Amino acid sequence: MDIKELVERGLEFEKRKFVFRNTSDRIRCSKEAKEIILGINETYKLTKDVELMDLMKRLSVIKKKAEKRLNMRITV
Repeated sequence: MDIKELVERGLEFEKRKFVFRNTSDRIRCSKEAKEIILGINETYKLTKDVELMDLMKRLSVIKKKAEKRLNMRITV
């Protein structure tokens, strides 16, 4: 996936309203955030762009909120 697509997907993900009604919603949200973060991280390693790091941090906060209420560890 292209970095522009990942950044757009990350920004769209960040703007969504999250209402975690059930466990599957939390898991889905966490996995999607993880996928986006890891994709952006590959480019960040090469460019060291501060804006990419800021986006990854914001997405990590959302991911942690989703995982906070899970009683199990999510493994992929």
